[in-house]
Amino acid sequence: MGAFHAYDIRGVYNVDFDREVAYKVGYFIPELLGTDRVLVGRDCRVSSPEIHEWLVKGINDAGADVVDLGLSSTPMVYFGTARYGFKASVQITASHNPREYNGMKVSRENALPVGLDSGLGQIQQWISEGRPTPVAEQRGKVIPMDIHDEYVTFLRGYLSDLSGIRVAFDLSNGMSCLFAREIFGDSHSYIFDEIDGTFPNHEPNPLIHKNVEPLEALVRETGADVGVIYDGDADRVMFVDDEGHFVSPDLIIAVLGKYFVEKRGEKGLVLQDIRSSKSVGEFLEPMGIRMQTWKVGRAFAARKLREIDGIWGGELAGHYYFRDFFYSDSGMLASILVLGIVASLKAEGKTFSGLIRSISHYRSSGEINFRIEDKAGAMEALKDYFTSLEKPTAFMDFDGYRIEFEKWWFNVRPSNTEPYLRFICEAATDELLGEKTNAARQLLSDKFGAK
Repeated sequence: MGAFHAYDIRGVYNVDFDREVAYKVGYFIPELLGTDRVLVGRDCRVSSPEIHEWLVKGINDAGADVVDLGLSSTPMVYFGTARYGFKASVQITASHNPREYNGMKVSRENALPVGLDSGLGQIQQWISEGRPTPVAEQRGKVIPMDIHDEYVTFLRGYLSDLSGIRVAFDLSNGMSCLFAREIFGDSHSYIFDEIDGTFPNHEPNPLIHKNVEPLEALVRETGADVGVIYDGDADRVMFVDDEGHFVSPDLIIAVLGKYFVEKRGEKGLVLQDIRSSKSVGEFLEPMGIRMQTWKVGRAFAARKLREIDGIWGGELAGHYYFRDFFYSDSGMLASILVLGIVASLKAEGKTFSGLIRSISHYRSSGEINFRIEDKAGAMEALKDYFTSLEKPTAFMDFDGYRIEFEKWWFNVRPSNTEPYLRFICEAATDELLGEKTNAARQLLSDKFGAK
């Protein structure tokens, strides 16, 4: 039962959860979400067919029908959920985790995420209590559904003329392999573009730099104008610039303003997570955008974007959410929009790297994980120490703390699933960044034994 987390169900299959848990999750979803039909998709992981079998059996035994998409990216399940009015859907995936992991992402009506505090906790409780799962008098049935072409047509509606640029793609042997060549064509460079749930080339996690190194090399070798890498289930995407450098994913929130504001003339609210660079707001606000900062994770971001009717939003982890996409995230849609921006830049004699330099004016530590048991105590110690030295200019106390000062800021937040404290710092200069990051390391090491 260690697989139930804030945003989804996920863990090492047959260690953190097994087919019995998958069955019970399936059995209880129709009651939890008040429906007699559930949309189901799955990724390419080796354990996905078994999880699919037992999840579907549970749903059917509860008397509900399964509408089965088969192999699918997570955003395609979101698309099907919202487009066809399903009150419940499940994507079987462990997203960016290593091959031995798997899990389930559950959504309700309008593709809104179901997290631990909005339904998964109830299922976890029912399973822990040993609640019975009697087979319904009339079992449900399995109804195959193919929305691949419709989803691709939807995405192609945002596609620009990319004939003037060269793109390097790393599909991570994941679910983007279902769509990328069909959407972008064969004239670009592709690596790891065959579906393989053992992920033989690298883990499908673009936030770990070693996993991006083959794409960085490909960009340099081919002279590409941009590199694109998706995670395992294609809900996240990240980019490499024309100089072969990884682009911090939060900066892409600002890049998207070139499409929504400059091309479409939209103004309003844009969502960022609490770890986002100050550069994002400084780039977008003069365009007429108002920034809304919120908690990390789809369980919070998708709901908040819908609540504020935001135009788009994004996270440091490479999720990008769109009002046009039912307030949900799609790595493929984000890449289509960014590549259109790169094509427009090149037509003007400009580069993607030049745009990124014009946006980014700060130095960042990146997110640092400290292994600490007393996470709450450590957070308070950091807050007290830094605010005793300097008066904050802004203070946010959701999802940990984000405390801003005149020339720097930091965010510290507890992991929902591990004994880690996550710390990120941004400053105006390398020297100031080093000073503040080292001070945090020293404090956490001396007082809390942080490693």
